[in-house]
Amino acid sequence: MGPSRFQSLFFFLILSLFSILCCSSDNSNLVFKGCADQNFQDFNGIYKQALRGLLDGLVSQSSAAKFYKTTSGDGSSSSSAINGLFQCRGDLSSGECNSCVKTTPGLAQKLCGEAIAARVQLNGCYLRYEIAGFRQVSGSELLYKVCGSTRASGAGFGDRLELAVVGLGNSGFYAGAYQSVYVLGQCEGDLSGGDCVNCVKTAVDRAKSECGSSISAQIYLQECYISYKYYPSGVPTNQQSFSPSGTGRNTQKTVAIVLGGVDISAEVALD
Repeated sequence: MGPSRFQSLFFFLILSLFSILCCSSDNSNLVFKGCADQNFQDFNGIYKQALRGLLDGLVSQSSAAKFYKTTSGDGSSSSSAINGLFQCRGDLSSGECNSCVKTTPGLAQKLCGEAIAARVQLNGCYLRYEIAGFRQVSGSELLYKVCGSTRASGAGFGDRLELAVVGLGNSGFYAGAYQSVYVLGQCEGDLSGGDCVNCVKTAVDRAKSECGSSISAQIYLQECYISYKYYPSGVPTNQQSFSPSGTGRNTQKTVAIVLGGVDISAEVALD
Protein backbone atom coordinates (compact mmCIF):
# COMPACT_ATOMS: atom_id res chain seq x y z
CA MET A 1 0.00 0.00 0.00
CA GLY A 2 1.56 3.34 -1.11
CA PRO A 3 1.92 6.35 1.21
CA SER A 4 -0.81 8.36 -0.51
CA ARG A 5 -3.28 5.49 -0.29
CA PHE A 6 -2.38 4.90 3.35
CA GLN A 7 -2.82 8.59 4.15
CA SER A 8 -6.22 8.62 2.43
CA LEU A 9 -7.34 5.57 4.41
CA PHE A 10 -6.03 7.11 7.64
CA PHE A 11 -7.88 10.36 6.92
CA PHE A 12 -11.10 8.44 6.18
CA LEU A 13 -10.86 6.53 9.46
CA ILE A 14 -10.23 9.72 11.45
CA LEU A 15 -13.13 11.44 9.74
CA SER A 16 -15.43 8.50 10.44
CA LEU A 17 -14.37 8.42 14.08
CA PHE A 18 -14.96 12.17 14.38
CA SER A 19 -18.45 11.76 12.95
CA ILE A 20 -19.28 9.00 15.42
CA LEU A 21 -17.89 10.76 18.49
CA CYS A 22 -18.77 14.36 17.74
CA CYS A 23 -21.75 14.55 15.50
CA SER A 24 -24.05 11.64 16.31
CA SER A 25 -27.47 12.18 17.82
CA ASP A 26 -28.45 8.87 19.37
CA ASN A 27 -32.01 8.66 20.67
CA SER A 28 -30.79 6.47 23.54
CA ASN A 29 -28.23 8.96 24.88
CA LEU A 30 -28.89 9.91 28.51
CA VAL A 31 -29.98 13.52 29.09
CA PHE A 32 -30.66 13.36 32.85
CA LYS A 33 -31.94 11.04 35.55
CA GLY A 34 -33.96 11.56 38.69
CA CYS A 35 -34.00 9.10 41.60
CA ALA A 36 -35.97 9.26 44.85
CA ASP A 37 -33.84 9.33 47.99
CA GLN A 38 -35.94 6.55 49.55
CA ASN A 39 -35.83 2.86 48.62
CA PHE A 40 -38.58 0.24 48.47
CA GLN A 41 -39.10 -1.67 51.70
CA ASP A 42 -38.77 -5.42 51.14
CA PHE A 43 -37.93 -4.82 47.47
CA ASN A 44 -37.40 -8.53 46.79
CA GLY A 45 -41.00 -9.22 47.79
CA ILE A 46 -44.08 -7.88 46.01
CA TYR A 47 -42.45 -4.68 44.77
CA LYS A 48 -39.82 -6.38 42.65
CA GLN A 49 -42.47 -8.42 40.85
CA ALA A 50 -44.76 -5.40 40.44
CA LEU A 51 -41.95 -3.24 39.04
CA ARG A 52 -40.83 -5.93 36.61
CA GLY A 53 -44.39 -6.35 35.37
CA LEU A 54 -44.79 -2.58 34.98
CA LEU A 55 -41.58 -2.14 33.01
CA ASP A 56 -42.25 -5.15 30.78
CA GLY A 57 -45.70 -3.78 30.02
CA LEU A 58 -44.39 -0.33 29.15
CA VAL A 59 -41.74 -1.71 26.81
CA SER A 60 -44.34 -3.91 25.11
CA GLN A 61 -46.68 -0.97 24.53
CA SER A 62 -43.89 1.14 23.01
CA SER A 63 -44.18 -0.85 19.77
CA ALA A 64 -47.66 0.56 19.18
CA ALA A 65 -47.83 3.87 21.04
CA LYS A 66 -45.64 6.88 21.73
CA PHE A 67 -47.22 7.49 25.14
CA TYR A 68 -48.59 4.98 27.62
CA LYS A 69 -49.46 5.18 31.30
CA THR A 70 -50.38 2.29 33.57
CA THR A 71 -50.29 0.85 37.10
CA SER A 72 -48.87 -2.48 38.26
CA GLY A 73 -49.32 -4.27 41.59
CA ASP A 74 -50.67 -7.38 43.28
CA GLY A 75 -54.25 -6.16 42.92
CA SER A 76 -55.13 -6.62 46.60
CA SER A 77 -53.64 -3.43 48.02
CA SER A 78 -53.04 0.04 46.64
CA SER A 79 -49.95 0.29 48.87
CA SER A 80 -48.10 -2.15 46.60
CA ALA A 81 -49.11 -0.41 43.37
CA ILE A 82 -46.50 1.25 41.16
CA ASN A 83 -47.49 3.86 38.59
CA GLY A 84 -45.47 4.30 35.43
CA LEU A 85 -45.39 5.82 31.98
CA PHE A 86 -43.21 6.34 28.95
CA GLN A 87 -43.23 8.91 26.20
CA CYS A 88 -41.32 9.04 22.94
CA ARG A 89 -40.45 12.16 20.99
CA GLY A 90 -43.18 12.90 18.47
CA ASP A 91 -41.00 12.53 15.37
CA LEU A 92 -39.78 9.00 16.16
CA SER A 93 -41.05 6.00 14.23
CA SER A 94 -42.64 3.06 16.06
CA GLY A 95 -39.41 1.08 15.76
CA GLU A 96 -37.29 3.96 17.03
CA CYS A 97 -39.67 4.50 19.93
CA ASN A 98 -39.53 0.85 20.94
CA SER A 99 -35.72 0.76 20.70
CA CYS A 100 -35.47 3.87 22.87
CA VAL A 101 -37.89 2.66 25.56
CA LYS A 102 -36.18 -0.74 25.70
CA THR A 103 -33.06 1.04 26.95
CA THR A 104 -34.73 2.74 29.91
CA PRO A 105 -35.48 -0.11 32.38
CA GLY A 106 -31.86 -1.21 32.53
CA LEU A 107 -30.69 2.38 32.94
CA ALA A 108 -33.26 3.01 35.68
CA GLN A 109 -32.04 -0.02 37.59
CA LYS A 110 -28.39 0.92 37.09
CA LEU A 111 -28.80 4.59 37.99
CA CYS A 112 -31.52 4.45 40.64
CA GLY A 113 -31.33 0.94 42.10
CA GLU A 114 -34.28 0.23 44.41
CA ALA A 115 -35.53 3.83 44.60
CA ILE A 116 -39.31 4.16 45.01
CA ALA A 117 -39.45 6.69 42.16
CA ALA A 118 -37.29 7.23 39.10
CA ARG A 119 -37.17 9.14 35.84
CA VAL A 120 -34.76 8.40 33.02
CA GLN A 121 -34.73 10.99 30.24
CA LEU A 122 -33.04 10.06 26.98
CA ASN A 123 -32.76 12.05 23.76
CA GLY A 124 -35.69 10.26 22.19
CA CYS A 125 -37.87 9.13 25.10
CA TYR A 126 -38.30 9.03 28.83
CA LEU A 127 -39.54 6.56 31.43
CA ARG A 128 -41.02 7.48 34.80
CA TYR A 129 -42.36 5.37 37.66
CA GLU A 130 -43.19 5.86 41.31
CA ILE A 131 -44.82 3.97 44.15
CA ALA A 132 -48.48 4.84 44.71
CA GLY A 133 -48.82 7.85 47.00
CA PHE A 134 -45.40 9.25 46.18
CA ARG A 135 -45.45 13.04 46.43
CA GLN A 136 -45.06 14.41 42.92
CA VAL A 137 -43.69 17.84 42.12
CA SER A 138 -45.83 20.33 40.21
CA GLY A 139 -46.23 19.69 36.50
CA SER A 140 -44.55 23.04 35.83
CA GLU A 141 -41.60 22.39 38.17
CA LEU A 142 -38.16 22.85 36.59
CA LEU A 143 -36.30 19.54 36.52
CA TYR A 144 -33.34 20.29 34.29
CA LYS A 145 -31.92 23.08 32.20
CA VAL A 146 -29.07 23.80 29.82
CA CYS A 147 -28.24 27.32 28.68
CA GLY A 148 -25.90 27.78 25.73
CA SER A 149 -22.78 29.81 26.40
CA THR A 150 -23.14 31.90 23.22
CA ARG A 151 -25.21 35.07 23.58
CA ALA A 152 -27.36 36.73 20.94
CA SER A 153 -26.10 40.13 19.82
CA GLY A 154 -28.38 43.02 18.98
CA ALA A 155 -32.09 43.42 19.58
CA GLY A 156 -34.97 41.27 18.39
CA PHE A 157 -33.93 37.78 19.56
CA GLY A 158 -36.51 37.72 22.35
CA ASP A 159 -39.31 38.66 19.94
CA ARG A 160 -38.24 35.96 17.47
CA LEU A 161 -38.23 33.38 20.23
CA GLU A 162 -41.72 34.40 21.37
CA LEU A 163 -43.11 33.93 17.85
CA ALA A 164 -41.15 30.72 17.20
CA VAL A 165 -42.69 28.92 20.18
CA VAL A 166 -46.31 29.86 19.38
CA GLY A 167 -46.93 26.47 17.81
CA LEU A 168 -45.61 24.53 20.79
CA GLY A 169 -48.78 24.74 22.83
CA ASN A 170 -51.16 23.96 19.98
CA SER A 171 -50.32 20.26 19.82
CA GLY A 172 -48.60 17.64 21.92
CA PHE A 173 -45.43 17.82 19.83
CA TYR A 174 -44.01 20.55 17.64
CA ALA A 175 -40.81 21.13 15.69
CA GLY A 176 -40.32 24.09 13.39
CA ALA A 177 -38.53 27.31 12.62
CA TYR A 178 -39.36 31.00 12.55
CA GLN A 179 -36.97 33.78 11.52
CA SER A 180 -33.76 31.85 12.26
CA VAL A 181 -35.01 30.25 15.49
CA TYR A 182 -35.52 26.48 15.47
CA VAL A 183 -37.70 25.08 18.25
CA LEU A 184 -38.70 21.63 19.47
CA GLY A 185 -41.18 20.96 22.24
CA GLN A 186 -43.48 18.32 23.66
CA CYS A 187 -46.08 17.96 26.38
CA GLU A 188 -46.82 14.80 28.34
CA GLY A 189 -49.31 12.70 26.41
CA ASP A 190 -52.33 13.02 28.71
CA LEU A 191 -52.20 16.80 29.15
CA SER A 192 -55.21 18.72 27.85
CA GLY A 193 -54.65 21.40 25.21
CA GLY A 194 -55.05 24.18 27.76
CA ASP A 195 -52.68 22.56 30.26
CA CYS A 196 -50.14 22.02 27.47
CA VAL A 197 -50.30 25.70 26.51
CA ASN A 198 -49.78 26.73 30.13
CA CYS A 199 -46.87 24.31 30.60
CA VAL A 200 -45.12 25.55 27.45
CA LYS A 201 -45.66 29.17 28.48
CA THR A 202 -44.07 28.41 31.84
CA ALA A 203 -41.13 26.71 30.10
CA VAL A 204 -40.61 29.76 27.86
CA ASP A 205 -40.72 32.07 30.87
CA ARG A 206 -38.18 29.89 32.66
CA ALA A 207 -35.94 29.91 29.58
CA LYS A 208 -35.98 33.70 29.60
CA SER A 209 -35.27 33.98 33.31
CA GLU A 210 -32.71 31.17 33.48
CA CYS A 211 -30.94 31.57 30.14
CA GLY A 212 -31.50 35.21 29.15
CA SER A 213 -30.04 35.94 25.71
CA SER A 214 -28.41 32.51 25.22
CA ILE A 215 -28.96 31.48 21.60
CA SER A 216 -29.78 27.92 22.65
CA ALA A 217 -31.48 26.35 25.62
CA GLN A 218 -33.18 23.22 26.88
CA ILE A 219 -35.82 23.50 29.58
CA TYR A 220 -37.37 20.35 31.06
CA LEU A 221 -40.40 20.70 33.32
CA GLN A 222 -42.21 17.76 34.88
CA GLU A 223 -44.87 17.63 32.15
CA CYS A 224 -43.31 19.35 29.13
CA TYR A 225 -40.04 20.54 27.63
CA ILE A 226 -38.80 23.00 25.08
CA SER A 227 -35.52 23.22 23.22
CA TYR A 228 -34.45 25.95 20.85
CA LYS A 229 -31.49 27.28 18.90
CA TYR A 230 -30.96 30.57 17.08
CA TYR A 231 -29.08 30.54 13.76
CA PRO A 232 -28.01 34.12 12.91
CA SER A 233 -27.46 33.17 9.26
CA GLY A 234 -30.74 31.28 9.01
CA VAL A 235 -31.85 27.76 9.98
CA PRO A 236 -29.99 25.21 7.80
CA THR A 237 -32.19 23.62 5.16
CA ASN A 238 -31.12 20.16 6.30
CA GLN A 239 -31.96 20.88 9.95
CA GLN A 240 -33.42 17.80 11.60
CA SER A 241 -35.15 17.59 14.97
CA PHE A 242 -33.04 19.55 17.39
CA SER A 243 -31.41 17.01 19.66
CA PRO A 244 -32.32 17.71 23.30
CA SER A 245 -28.76 17.04 24.37
CA GLY A 246 -27.04 18.83 21.47
CA THR A 247 -24.24 17.64 19.24
CA GLY A 248 -20.71 18.67 18.39
CA ARG A 249 -17.77 19.36 20.66
CA ASN A 250 -19.26 20.56 23.90
CA THR A 251 -18.09 21.57 27.34
CA GLN A 252 -19.35 19.18 30.01
CA LYS A 253 -20.89 20.41 33.23
CA THR A 254 -22.67 18.50 35.99
CA VAL A 255 -26.05 19.79 37.16
CA ALA A 256 -27.93 18.52 40.21
CA ILE A 257 -31.35 19.62 41.43
CA VAL A 258 -33.21 18.12 44.39
CA LEU A 259 -37.02 18.30 44.18
CA GLY A 260 -39.54 16.60 46.41
CA GLY A 261 -37.10 13.92 47.52
CA VAL A 262 -35.90 13.21 43.97
CA ASP A 263 -32.33 13.95 43.00
CA ILE A 264 -32.06 15.16 39.40
CA SER A 265 -28.59 15.00 37.92
CA ALA A 266 -26.88 14.81 34.57
CA GLU A 267 -23.77 15.35 32.54
CA VAL A 268 -24.92 18.21 30.32
CA ALA A 269 -23.55 19.58 27.08
CA LEU A 270 -23.11 23.30 26.63
CA ASP A 271 -22.49 25.18 23.37
